Amino acid sequence: MKQGYRWYHENPVYRILSGLVYAVFAPFALLYVKLILRVKVVNRRILKECRKEGYFLYGNHTQPVGDAFAPGLYAAPKRIRTVAAPSNLGIPLLGKILPMLGALVIPDSPGKMKEFLTAMETYLEKGNCIVIYPEAHVWPWCSFVRPFPETAFRFPVRFHVPCFCMTTTYQEPRWGKKPRIRVYFDGPFYADEDAKPKEAQQMLHDEIFACMTLRSRNSDYAYIYYEKREKP
Repeated sequence: MKQGYRWYHENPVYRILSGLVYAVFAPFALLYVKLILRVKVVNRRILKECRKEGYFLYGNHTQPVGDAFAPGLYAAPKRIRTVAAPSNLGIPLLGKILPMLGALVIPDSPGKMKEFLTAMETYLEKGNCIVIYPEAHVWPWCSFVRPFPETAFRFPVRFHVPCFCMTTTYQEPRWGKKPRIRVYFDGPFYADEDAKPKEAQQMLHDEIFACMTLRSRNSDYAYIYYEKREKP
């Protein structure tokens, strides 16, 4: 991450360019999600409950490309900001424009965290949707929800905003080998304002993890099998 990296831009030229780049990629995202992945969405209407405020959207990380673009369609007309690892900035060609597309890159040093959090708060105040994949690493076509840390839920507790979850599941295909995809939306979930921050964070994690795990049981097909390797 270069020195002077910014998470929020007030420069009108940058903001116009960001909007144009976002608009250019929107048709690609639509075609990819609808025609290539053939995604069916269930219960997306619940996102409208928070159409006037910012919120967090948590999901299981199972599509290398789809997970980057699909939430923009689901949350529309809201802009999305997706929490991403700094390594994503090194992706050839695409890496340089990811921030314009909404990548909210995690700081590579503690000293930059304040600016990162300020930008996150600003986006929420503007009614944006912030997407987080708490599993961190993508497991392509994984049909179960992996354990994830409660630290990913410190943000909605800190900013007092609601959150939703989207669970990607895989069903047996009618033809070919690639499974059908069904994405379920649930929420909104709210942190317990009477609990201590750490306790509220843990409770929110437990509630969403349980919900996503339950939804994942709608997967009835494994395109890729994942098995735990025993240590030698």
